[in-house]
Amino acid sequence: MRLTPMRYKSYTWPHNPRTYAISFERQVAVHKIPFGRYCMQDLGLGRRVLRGEGEFAGAGAYEEFKTLASLFYQDGPGILVHPVWQTASAYFTELSLTEEPLPDYVRYRFTFAEDFPGIREGLRELAASAAAAQEGTVHTVARGDTLWGVAGRYGVALEALLRANPGIKNPNLIQVGQQVVVPV
Repeated sequence: MRLTPMRYKSYTWPHNPRTYAISFERQVAVHKIPFGRYCMQDLGLGRRVLRGEGEFAGAGAYEEFKTLASLFYQDGPGILVHPVWQTASAYFTELSLTEEPLPDYVRYRFTFAEDFPGIREGLRELAASAAAAQEGTVHTVARGDTLWGVAGRYGVALEALLRANPGIKNPNLIQVGQQVVVPV
């Protein structure tokens, strides 16, 4: 059976790495309760990590490793395609040599950590809200407020209010204390 070649961003491995391990992490909080006991709270899935080792052999092996190393220095996440791991957005978090490289043989170790686009989107929305707050008004939601009512109070169309607040996915659900950016 021929497996799909491993790819990350614009790089395709000439042959798949020799070994790999995939780990799944779950976030758990531990709370001490009376009488020396503990209560654990499941905070949900953490991240998935792909670790492995590979080698480049033959003429140009060291040049191939340098190409892979240049990919490591690129900023941001990329799409990782692995033969047994589902395609995911991931960060290239580790690349190391496991022995002295030769021109025709290089052994290396690598790690990829799955990216959570939802977190990045949330941070972008927060930055956009902060920038918009400098250009407009920020309304703090009080008990009984509705998004429609906030729009009416400031004389802004509901659609404009939603565009200025991409973090509000459901216009019928806003929380007391939530910051709503009112565009100018």
